[in-house]
Amino acid sequence: MAQRPPDPSAGRYAPRADRDAPRVEESVPGVSHREPVGLRERLSLNRMGTFDWDLDRGAMELDPGAMEVFDLRPGEYDGAPMSLISRVPPEEGMRLDAALSQALQDGSSSYGAYFRVQCRDGTRRWTHSQGRILHDARGVAYRVIGIVREATSELADSALLRSLQQERQRQTVMVQQTTAALARALSVRDVTRVLTGAGGARRFGADALVLGLVENDRFEVIATAGLDGDVPEDMMRSRLDDTLPLSEAVRHRRPSFLSTRGELVARYPQLRPYVDVLPTGSAAFLPLIAQDTVLGALGLFNHEPAVQSTEARNLALALAGVVAQSLQRATLFDQEREFATGLQAAMLPRRLPPIAGGEVTVRYHPASVGRDVGGDWYDVIALPQGRVGLVVGDVQGHDTHAAAVMGQLRIALRAYASEGHAPETVLVRASRFLAELETERFATCTYVQADLESGALHLARAGHLGPLICNSSRHIDWPETSGGLPLGLATGFGHDHFPETQLFLEPGSTLLLCTDGLVEQPGRDISAGMAALSATVRAGPAELDALADRLSDHLWARPGSDDDMALLLLHRSAVPGEAATPRMRLHVHQADPAGTAEVRSALRRTLDQWRAGAVTHDVEVAASELIANALTHTESGALVSVELLPGAPPRIRLEVEDRSSQWPRRRRPGETATSGRGLLLVEALADRWGAEPRGSGKALWCEFTVPSGPGGTGT
Repeated sequence: MAQRPPDPSAGRYAPRADRDAPRVEESVPGVSHREPVGLRERLSLNRMGTFDWDLDRGAMELDPGAMEVFDLRPGEYDGAPMSLISRVPPEEGMRLDAALSQALQDGSSSYGAYFRVQCRDGTRRWTHSQGRILHDARGVAYRVIGIVREATSELADSALLRSLQQERQRQTVMVQQTTAALARALSVRDVTRVLTGAGGARRFGADALVLGLVENDRFEVIATAGLDGDVPEDMMRSRLDDTLPLSEAVRHRRPSFLSTRGELVARYPQLRPYVDVLPTGSAAFLPLIAQDTVLGALGLFNHEPAVQSTEARNLALALAGVVAQSLQRATLFDQEREFATGLQAAMLPRRLPPIAGGEVTVRYHPASVGRDVGGDWYDVIALPQGRVGLVVGDVQGHDTHAAAVMGQLRIALRAYASEGHAPETVLVRASRFLAELETERFATCTYVQADLESGALHLARAGHLGPLICNSSRHIDWPETSGGLPLGLATGFGHDHFPETQLFLEPGSTLLLCTDGLVEQPGRDISAGMAALSATVRAGPAELDALADRLSDHLWARPGSDDDMALLLLHRSAVPGEAATPRMRLHVHQADPAGTAEVRSALRRTLDQWRAGAVTHDVEVAASELIANALTHTESGALVSVELLPGAPPRIRLEVEDRSSQWPRRRRPGETATSGRGLLLVEALADRWGAEPRGSGKALWCEFTVPSGPGGTGT
């Protein structure tokens, strides 16, 4: 039964009553029970003394108690304050002088300051001085009377309190940091990243740690940090017995705390061969228990030997509980993610059809955070007449619902494409299908119908990124392509129209289709990602699979993405024995008023890559005139081709082909005529021009010599 302390207000106060105080040998002999003790003796017994400082004469009188505080002997002090410099270091004297000067300046009647005294044995001890300042009738200070006392014990108690307070603050910060870091961890991999990353062990007040999980009645180490070497392979998996500290903690569901490495090895001899890996100090082995289930164990190691206090042990157990809850949550999350990714993998193509005249490769990566499941997909579809359909799309969202919608949409789009419909028709039907699913999700998509024999690409887009084309000379182009609204939204708004663009893939060239997860990073403009993609393709390996790996590693996996990613590469094989000539081909539809402007823009980009210099403008003007002639005077569109012919100097050849057999006729328009000058302009600008019959029509051509010198490729 606890004893109550005596009440000073109740009768005679006896502080020794009801207290079992220890017996102490008296260190101040000569004071009897009843002998009266004077004031100076009372002060001296409490290691305190007095001083009297005459400011007018500059003399300071110290009593024996004060002499003892300053550790001065008779004859070592002459009454002048400056003679105390042998005991008061200069920096401490400045502290005292500053306190007194401030009091005099403020007109205060007292002052006080802590300072250190240098004892004769070289040690320093804290001292406190407090003085009363006396003023004459004029208000001028003339005398200071005060006390000095030893304050080492007092400040030691304060330092201990501050140390305890700082330790509590440190522990609070440790708990907050660990809890905050683990709160963002979704998977078991995320939890181990928190524990083994920068500052991971320090969050637990340790220099190193080892984390292991229970799996099939065995203990497996899954993460380490701060050790002097790797955990030996034969120690990574062990039985659940008492031969190793972590497995023992799991088996008996209780922690163990050891003060030194020697104590650890003595208790677990099996660790003796691996003693160099372990830190030399204290260790703690904590079972990870959540909802009465032992998930694993956590080992914490320090370089310094120590006996863990009760507070330190309780803190370690609390942090182990946080880790256990995070691991339990992460394990459930991983199980859900495994199910979702398995569902998504089942919905993507298992194999790709063979491609005549080229090769195709694909890559898909789930998001690096979250449930690792999303709505991105790809598809390669064998079509009639040796053609191939290429699809890349993205259903809104990153969950199992997005994956389910993706699977249905992919199957529907594959069915429409397999029937041989044009790209626009395929996307229109896919948009109506998605709208009829009555889901709130929409999808972006690019569908390409490719004929590798001719190189013709018929493309339609639904709110998706356009294609990238890299030719045999590693020139990169993002051709301008028309597009419509995303699938589902287009039908909902009554604008399910997806204009078709015709492009050409020359021999030795590669077509790239991707979702925005490859080029878009949080906080970065997508144009920067597209520029990075262009640079990586330009500098990447020639082999298609190696190029796909490079794009995945450098643009998606290395920075880590919050989005999933689908990538499709189609390469058209070069003609054996035939040197690849840099060439670009575009198709302009009969009813496309913006087609000429798009061709001029593409021409400008291509000619800039070829360094055509001043001749670029002439080629653009000639192309505009020949396209206008084809669209105005024939009932077909125009196929525009431009190629860089080798030679000294090199030449640029422009061809515009149509399906009309009517031969061009050069006219001489009058001054007021508004047309008829097209061929005259071509003749004036080009070095050579002419017309050639083609199978079902004709082609008008013209050639331009590339100038030499700065800005041109000519020599």
